[in-house]
Amino acid sequence: QVAPASPEDRCAPKHPAIHCSSRCPQRRMGVLAVILPLVAFPVALQAAEQRHALSASANPIRKVVTMLQAMQQKVSEEGEKEEALYKKFMCYCKNGGGDLAGSIEAAEASIETLGSDIKKSEEQKTQLDAAVKQAQDDRDAAKKTMAEAKAIREKEAAAYAADKAEYGANIDAITKAVA
Repeated sequence: QVAPASPEDRCAPKHPAIHCSSRCPQRRMGVLAVILPLVAFPVALQAAEQRHALSASANPIRKVVTMLQAMQQKVSEEGEKEEALYKKFMCYCKNGGGDLAGSIEAAEASIETLGSDIKKSEEQKTQLDAAVKQAQDDRDAAKKTMAEAKAIREKEAAAYAADKAEYGANIDAITKAVA
């Protein structure tokens, strides 16, 4: 046997009449559910007409044999349909299981990476919180130093103004005395 060409044809060599797809089994089942009754209705109608014609002209034993044959045919058709559905379902389970296992492995691998990323982010947050606290403390200290410097300058400015006024009065007194 030749190996399947793509992941979608994995089940093709085992049962070529059935196309398996792990991507859209519901759609295929829906299409099958719509088409099957449309195809089966005329066949069932013809079979019913034949049974009716045979039952009108046949003896009672023949009627029973015909009925048993019809039941046997119906059971075998239902068995074939169920077998085809079973094969499709098993193919879906095999392919879907592999896909799910791959997804689980990828998620488990990412858990370790995400755990280390979380630890790094927590450490970085701790460092940034400490830096913010230090910056706030430095800002408060700078504001306090500026307030103290401003108070000193205001005292010095008041002392300078008092000295200037006194010196100005002395200069005016000397100027009047000399004149």
